[in-house]
Amino acid sequence: MTRYLPGVLAMAIIVVASNILVQFVVGNWLTWGAFTYPLAFLVTEVMNRVYGPAAARRVVFAGFIAGVLCSVIAAGLDKTTLRIAIGSGAAFLCAQLTDIVVFNTLRDRKWWVAPLTSSMIGSCVDTALFFTIAFAAALPADGNTGWANEQVALLGAGPVTSLWISLAIADWLVKMLLAILTLVPFRIIVRNLLRGRQEI
Repeated sequence: MTRYLPGVLAMAIIVVASNILVQFVVGNWLTWGAFTYPLAFLVTEVMNRVYGPAAARRVVFAGFIAGVLCSVIAAGLDKTTLRIAIGSGAAFLCAQLTDIVVFNTLRDRKWWVAPLTSSMIGSCVDTALFFTIAFAAALPADGNTGWANEQVALLGAGPVTSLWISLAIADWLVKMLLAILTLVPFRIIVRNLLRGRQEI
């Protein structure tokens, strides 16, 4: 398990940061969590490529537990935080486990096919589950999540819809962009880790 520790720590940090940052809106239709959470797919895919799907699952579960515990300690569990924690936990596990299955199915193709495809599919699962659970039924009495049902123009320019729907679409678009951008660090990290294993 020691060799997986960097992956576990990275995953825990990403989960904690994302759970906190998703509560803060950037501009009118994006949350700060959109920029940190996609890095979880990078961690999962590096572990999957270097150590295999069983190791990737261990990192996902260990990172998830550590991340949720840290989030609860840091933020407590009021009504708002509980909804976000449940949405985040369900979305995280489903998305990351989906990522592992898709990646492993495509692992023998060109180096970029598995991480790109699995990140994109996992991101769709994550966005749909998280925003539906955490914000879809938000009411004004829900405290910090009451703003989620505010009516806005979709992505600032489209038809009028609930803010949470606009946030979800913007979040998904950022995840798609980061799935492409993280291909370079994925390639570099995997090469270095594989080279290190060969030298041992």
